[in-house]
Amino acid sequence: MFSELEIRGVKDPYADANARGWDITNASTLTQDPYLEADVVIVGTGSGGGTTANVLSEAGLKVVMLEEGILKTSDQFNMVEREGLTDLYQEGAMRHTKDGSILVAQGRNVGGGTTVNWCSTFRTPPQTLAYWASEFGVQGLAETELAPHFEAMESQLNVMKWMATNPNNEVLKRGAQNLGIHWDHIPRNVFGCINIGYCGVGCPMDAKKSMLVSTIPEALSKGSSLVYRVRVEGLDVVGDKVAGVTGRALAADGRALTGRTIKVRARHTVLSGGAINTPGILLRSGVPDPHDRIGKRTFLHPVVVSLGQFKERIDPYYGAPQSIYSDAYTWRDGVNGRMGFKLEALPLLPGTFASLVGGHGQQLFEDMQNLSHTNALMSLLRDGFHEDSPGGSVELGEGGAPVLDYPMNDYFFDGAKRAYVSMMGLQLAAGAQRVRPVHNNGQWVSSANAIKGLVEALDMAPNKLGVSSAHPMGGCAMGEEDRLAVTDSRGRFRHLEQLSIHDGSLFPTGLGTNPQMSIFGISAKLSHELAAELTQGSQIGG
Repeated sequence: MFSELEIRGVKDPYADANARGWDITNASTLTQDPYLEADVVIVGTGSGGGTTANVLSEAGLKVVMLEEGILKTSDQFNMVEREGLTDLYQEGAMRHTKDGSILVAQGRNVGGGTTVNWCSTFRTPPQTLAYWASEFGVQGLAETELAPHFEAMESQLNVMKWMATNPNNEVLKRGAQNLGIHWDHIPRNVFGCINIGYCGVGCPMDAKKSMLVSTIPEALSKGSSLVYRVRVEGLDVVGDKVAGVTGRALAADGRALTGRTIKVRARHTVLSGGAINTPGILLRSGVPDPHDRIGKRTFLHPVVVSLGQFKERIDPYYGAPQSIYSDAYTWRDGVNGRMGFKLEALPLLPGTFASLVGGHGQQLFEDMQNLSHTNALMSLLRDGFHEDSPGGSVELGEGGAPVLDYPMNDYFFDGAKRAYVSMMGLQLAAGAQRVRPVHNNGQWVSSANAIKGLVEALDMAPNKLGVSSAHPMGGCAMGEEDRLAVTDSRGRFRHLEQLSIHDGSLFPTGLGTNPQMSIFGISAKLSHELAAELTQGSQIGG
């Protein structure tokens, strides 16, 4: 009997994990409290954790990877939106900021966000790297210093520009061409992609070169261990050193605790839980924080969206989710001027669309009937580069869970208004019959002249705009300025030894582009440096 994947010529790399000798433990099934030892324990298996595990295991180090989420693989990816969102995302895809005004989509599975993202894979903008160096004292991350690490990751993950543009992305391309503004194809980390369009709920073809199917299998093949369904409660600190971590086993539902405790003793600990979760672990652990920097300056690339309805079919749920982008407005007012924004297309699965379009009754029914003719554009608002864009703060909520407080202000609202105007104008230029902003008071309009008046009349207030984010960053900023940074430029925690951070929480600002390649490249560089020191037997300082 052949599985569906084998019939399609795809083999789930985890299907014969036992035969391969991979050391994988589902903590929900534990009947005793394990005590593990390693050279390095890595908390989190996303962009940073997966990359780090691969580099360190290649250097011959014994690595233990800990993951709070589920191990779900291509054999179980069934393209059912409800199940994918519930199983693979933080808080069942319902994580919000403290006041409920921003939806924050983060992966919670083996592979993290790389398992569920839309494959957009950009290098860190040079403007961003230069700003980090000049304003935050970040060293060693110049464009030329990161280039070989980007090149290596791009080769490993088969990153290349995606030319098979679906109609949803074609709207962005056509509108940009008609307006005479910048556009280009998006690089994607895929191999054998057949344009299904359900990247956000797990690739059933294993075409997406996520950590789930690339670096983590490589690390497991080299003797690393993986324990999933384990929540790391805190760091085990002995004197001025981190000796490892303590975690609690989660039940099969991913929520309840089973009562089992997992302790890992390691020469070095790497936190890769991502922005929000990594600061949360540090806060729960009560580590030294003399300048009150942990969790501060957490950024989101807040996203606002516009909808356009077309006479022709758009079918925004089919095809590569993102293949066209525009940087026409990202840096238009300089690095630290008005808030810039990057334009991309937004794929619309039915559940996602229903939550975006809002409304109820007959109006919602009509909008859903028009889904196949609807295009969505999104603006990634570039936060963190201006004094009026300080980001948010991670704090501990009920039961020690991390919560992000991200206030909105006039600087952000100005950027959101300009983004609405630009996106709706572009959709009309591409031939939309009518357009509307995703906002509680948003209305459909059919002429360019009506757009500015509509946007100016919008009530710009929290929980009025339809704001979301899939790019949490910051909260543990890197740099050489002690009063500004949580880690040094090598990702080493400044106030304890034997502790590093390898994830997007290191970023002193937002990026101005999708973050996965920035995390890949920077984590690879930091991991190679860490591996060199650990294999030489030198003491790793804080």
